[in-house]
Amino acid sequence: MITHFIFMSSSYTLGKRIALNFIVDDDKIQDKLKEFLDKITAECGKDVSISTHMIQAEDATWESVCKADHFFKGVEVIGSFEKFIKLIKQDRKLEGIDIAKYILSKTKCTQLKIQKLVYLCFADYLCATGKELFTDPIYAFKYGPVVDTVYKKYKKYGYKPIEEEKENIDTTVSEMPAKSRILFAEDGTEKIISIDSTLNRYGHLTAGQLVDLTHRVNAPWTMTPKGTWIFYSQIKPEIIKQYHKFEMA
Repeated sequence: MITHFIFMSSSYTLGKRIALNFIVDDDKIQDKLKEFLDKITAECGKDVSISTHMIQAEDATWESVCKADHFFKGVEVIGSFEKFIKLIKQDRKLEGIDIAKYILSKTKCTQLKIQKLVYLCFADYLCATGKELFTDPIYAFKYGPVVDTVYKKYKKYGYKPIEEEKENIDTTVSEMPAKSRILFAEDGTEKIISIDSTLNRYGHLTAGQLVDLTHRVNAPWTMTPKGTWIFYSQIKPEIIKQYHKFEMA
């Protein structure tokens, strides 16, 4: 029998669980495994979701691991420690679309409303923690702040509720996968609490009411120089920090 020591996590980029598989063949491997775990937490954060497993299998192959325990079926074994860390680090940062999918799992939205709620989630979190909720830039469009990647994803719906097209995967997104994606990110629990608080405050408002909020005098959108219909100006995080208080309900 062969002893396998396995590090496991999830890759939302690949859409599957991932693993590093080590053969425990001498006493020195224990120190090496501890060194690897310390490096993972140092590079990816202490709150990173990593599980460890030790299992006896017939031989050194991953197939024998899956045969010994069906829990490991469907897991992709990553060939190098460096690639394993890279995949995890990719998912520790959120994009605006991750926030949008979570919001859509909880409340009905048009593409205009989802834009405003994603922005307000960003602004609330930034002002409360000093940290950015997601990596996308936010632009000053005609009807208020817009996250460009979210706009491109949902603009085809126009003024219709996004949920109307049931065949689209994004309209049937369930809460748990969307929530799990955020929880996996850096400070994920803190982010979920902040997003839920924002939705409790603004989620019941109509798209028009949310536009009115962002268009208030001295709000970040009004304090950002407007570009043209081709080149929109970015609403900088420092502007949001300074002026978000004027658009808070």
